[in-house]
Amino acid sequence: MFNRMAFIGIGLIGSSLARVVRRDGLAGEIAVAARRQETLDAATRLGLADQVTTDPADAARDADIVVICTPLGAYAAVAEAIAPALKPGAIVTDVGSVKGAAIAALKPHLPAGVHLVPGHPLAGTEHSGPDSGFAELFEGRWHLLTPEAGTDAAAVAKVTELWQRAGSKVEVMDPTHHDQVLAITSHLPHLIAYTIVDTATQLSTDLQEEVIEYSATGFRDFTRIAASDPVMWRDIFLTNREAVLEILGRFTEDLTAMQRMIRKGDGDGLEEVFTRTRAVRRSVIDAKQA
Repeated sequence: MFNRMAFIGIGLIGSSLARVVRRDGLAGEIAVAARRQETLDAATRLGLADQVTTDPADAARDADIVVICTPLGAYAAVAEAIAPALKPGAIVTDVGSVKGAAIAALKPHLPAGVHLVPGHPLAGTEHSGPDSGFAELFEGRWHLLTPEAGTDAAAVAKVTELWQRAGSKVEVMDPTHHDQVLAITSHLPHLIAYTIVDTATQLSTDLQEEVIEYSATGFRDFTRIAASDPVMWRDIFLTNREAVLEILGRFTEDLTAMQRMIRKGDGDGLEEVFTRTRAVRRSVIDAKQA
């Protein structure tokens, strides 16, 4: 599909996609840029790169497609660095969780003739780094593309095909709508998980040790989510703050209503809520997103 492909950053998502590209021969050459030498050494050891560099411009030079896999807070600096090296007709895409912020950070720096096709794979684990990737990560998962109106159709089709070959189901979505949807499906659950686990860390030492030792399924699941990359999630909450705060306000109202039911002993109300939410879980399973 591409003569030369560049990854700027190569953590869980980037290394998983690079594995797909290697496995299926989708690029003649893969270049990887990262800040840390140990990350570049890992990419080389895993056979994911033909060229490694700490300079994003070196990786992006002559690339047909550049995939930005850094935390959102680094996007503007990355775009500014690679802009002079991008050839006409090159595609720039990304894997960030907040698309309005991604477009705002990348678009002003990209030269005319370069096509920006932002994207977000709805796949991942709590692990990070190139060693954590695996080629099957995207199979059966959604990949949401959020190109602005007027984006080159051939470029969008090319990025669509890339992710379809990785096993993803691809949908094009308005970036603002994307950020609102992800605020409830991803960002709020992570915020709740971080808060619950942080609450546990502030218990007395004896009680904290027992919480960890006797962790039941619920707490274990929260600790898994809360083990996600802290820099990435810091940037997500800061860049999608409006949508997150809006949905957090609605959640707070619902939580207060639950608190009131428990205080009043309203068993029927609690059972009604739990029955409704159980049906949502079954829908997730039916959609094969579990």
